Amino acid sequence: MTIIDEKLALLRAYRNNITRYRRLLKTELTEYERQFIERRMSEEWTAMEKLAASTFPLAFKIPAKSIANAHMRS
Repeated sequence: MTIIDEKLALLRAYRNNITRYRRLLKTELTEYERQFIERRMSEEWTAMEKLAASTFPLAFKIPAKSIANAHMRS
């Protein structure tokens, strides 16, 4: 298994955990259980975002020159 495969598997695990936590939040819980699940869901979401950003570090920016040319054509 390659590194990208491992990262994708981990991203799927985070997503699945978040989905499971959302389902649990729809059930009857004590306030303590609800807080715990919300905290865990937040931790999973943060970890997933960090991994996604490091795995797919693409940022698309429109060069300023292109923006200026588009306004001149209008």
